[in-house]
Amino acid sequence: MAMQTVRDVMTTNVVYLPSEATLAEAARTMREQDIGDVVVADGPELSGLVTDRDIVVRAVAERCDPAATTIGEILSKNLVTVRPEDSIQSVALLMRDQAVRRVLVCDDSNGLVGIVSIGDLAEEIDPDSVLGGISKAEPNT
Repeated sequence: MAMQTVRDVMTTNVVYLPSEATLAEAARTMREQDIGDVVVADGPELSGLVTDRDIVVRAVAERCDPAATTIGEILSKNLVTVRPEDSIQSVALLMRDQAVRRVLVCDDSNGLVGIVSIGDLAEEIDPDSVLGGISKAEPNT
C-alpha cells in the first residue's frame, strides 16, 4: 500500500476573505460554504487564518460587535504549513505537536494550494473510528 500524502486528503477549495471583512461576514461565509475557517489575504499576501472557534473565543466571548469587528483584529498569524507530498502521519504528528486543528498546504514556491484539517486526517487514518465517523457525517444544521 502506497504512503498517503497530504495531496490525497487536502481541501483545495480554499476560501479567502480580506482582513477588513467583518466577523459577521466571515461567519455567514463559513455557514454558506459549510466550512470552519477562512484564509485572510490582502492581495497575494496571506495575513492569517480565522476559524469559527476564533470568532467565538476571541470576539463573541469578549463582547465584540460582529458587525464592526474585522477578522484582521482576531486572526491567527502564526500559520503552520506543510507540503502536498508530506505523509498524513507526519502531518498528524505536527498538528499534535503544534496544537493546531488545521494546517495550510503550500507548494514549492510557498503558494497556498490547500488546507488539511484534523477531520480530514481522522477520516483518512482511521475512517471506522468514532472521530472518523463524526468527520464524515453530514452537518447537524
